[in-house]
Amino acid sequence: MGHLKEDLRELAVNCALPAALEAMGERWSFLILRAAFNGLHHFEEFQSTLGIARNILANRLGRLVDHGILSREAMAEDRRKIEYRLTQKGAELLPSILALRQWGEKWESCTPSTPVLVDQRDHQPIAPIVIQSHDGRTLGLKDLCWAHAEDVKPLETVKLKAVA
Repeated sequence: MGHLKEDLRELAVNCALPAALEAMGERWSFLILRAAFNGLHHFEEFQSTLGIARNILANRLGRLVDHGILSREAMAEDRRKIEYRLTQKGAELLPSILALRQWGEKWESCTPSTPVLVDQRDHQPIAPIVIQSHDGRTLGLKDLCWAHAEDVKPLETVKLKAVA
């Protein structure tokens, strides 16, 4: 991946991966997030669906709320009941979750997952998650290299003319 290597000693200072891992935690957090993407909102739903111990679930939900991935809201009709909802920050984890799922299908379970995630418009399966260049080309490991942030040129914005 090019000549410049990440200084792994400086990883915690200059790389967002440790912070992301700290926010997500471990296996249960990913499974709770998957359940939230599938429409679960209540503690009891998460607990019964995932089979997770109540104390672990409470801890993981608290961490996800603390990190702004889920919000915790009292229900309007019964203020004693709490709903957990994905925030924008949480919703933007969907590509990461899908990429991990697709990787697991290919390399671990060696079988397609069910149910299959499809495009609501035409009911076709979503495409594999890939790394793309700024112009949409699919990139592989050999196409990538590291660069210092200050050496990366910002993309020039292209003004599109409205078609009448």
